[in-house]
Amino acid sequence: MTITVRLKFFASLREKLGEGEVLPLPDGSTAADARAALRARGGAHAEALATGRAVRSALNQKMCAESAVLADGDELAFFPPVTGG
Repeated sequence: MTITVRLKFFASLREKLGEGEVLPLPDGSTAADARAALRARGGAHAEALATGRAVRSALNQKMCAESAVLADGDELAFFPPVTGG
């Protein structure tokens, strides 16, 4: 079974990847699986979401771990760490 997840990108990720998109994934996929699927596209996705690059995730507007399991219709957002001053 396939699920569809709505992706949103913020800050510098939005500048590189656009506002967002829809991503089909196998049922039982995690936030880490979504990031890996995007990296596998190569190009800007691979660079912006590279392993080791600091990227935070939010599932349905709540911070989440990469191990968070996604469900059909979820919203998954990616953004760089934010600093304030």
